[in-house]
Amino acid sequence: MILEPTIQDINKLFRLHHIYDEIIEFVRLSGTTSGLVLRLDSIRGEKYILKYDDPFQIQLAAQFLDTYKDSVLLPKNLFASQDSTYIVYNFIEGTTHVNRGKKKDWLRIITQNLLNKYASYQGEDMWGRIGYPRQTWKEFNEISIEEAKINIGNELSIDDYSLVRSTADKLYANDLEQGEKFYLHGDTGVHNFVYHDSTLIGVIDPSPMVGPIVYDFLYAFCSSPDDMNMDTLFTAYNFLEQGRIEKSRLIEETLIQLYCRVGLSIKHHPNDLPEYKEAWAYWKQICESN
Repeated sequence: MILEPTIQDINKLFRLHHIYDEIIEFVRLSGTTSGLVLRLDSIRGEKYILKYDDPFQIQLAAQFLDTYKDSVLLPKNLFASQDSTYIVYNFIEGTTHVNRGKKKDWLRIITQNLLNKYASYQGEDMWGRIGYPRQTWKEFNEISIEEAKINIGNELSIDDYSLVRSTADKLYANDLEQGEKFYLHGDTGVHNFVYHDSTLIGVIDPSPMVGPIVYDFLYAFCSSPDDMNMDTLFTAYNFLEQGRIEKSRLIEETLIQLYCRVGLSIKHHPNDLPEYKEAWAYWKQICESN
């Protein structure tokens, strides 16, 4: 169990890392992390996030933020402890989930200001989440599909599952056909997007992974049930400058990602299920006639 620090403790940390802005109050934030997350308010009016977590998770977050420090969408890593037990970065003021504006617009923004800055992955031979590496991209996707099938139950048919599995078997049979490996955010959904005045201004909480760029692109596209149509998809996709694939394949990849998203919707956001089922019928028809 991580003990909550005092304001005096926090100011000592800041001075230790040569930041002399004085913290005057803080609030504890809830979230999916198993650690402790505090929003700090300073005498200068600045806001920061202080996060305590498992050292490996802190290392992952710090490395991702440092790798893509030129992206205007990501918070700036101000400092992390030498033993990787905590990290401090700037707080992005706004809302998540709601007041997003048009998907066509925010999907373009994330494509231009994050996905187009992605770097190829030069580390060990692996695919998927860095904390849970897989030997092949097919293996990573098969696990996602099977987890989705369990969550979906009878909401979609066994024929729907068979269509997704056969499509995945075709697309992911050969790792060499997946294109270049990139260092991805891994959790590019509206729950991790910060909006202000119906405009996307920030992306938080990376879950770094290795894979094709199209994974993060489609994860974002499928992360909310609104505007799940080809016009929205292709309009934003036209701004992607690297890791591109044929549009016929993009349609099939969308079907797989959407199936996995239906499973997540049932588990985390069941109120979205009716809209997702409409989107599923739409993309299934397109895929079958593709």
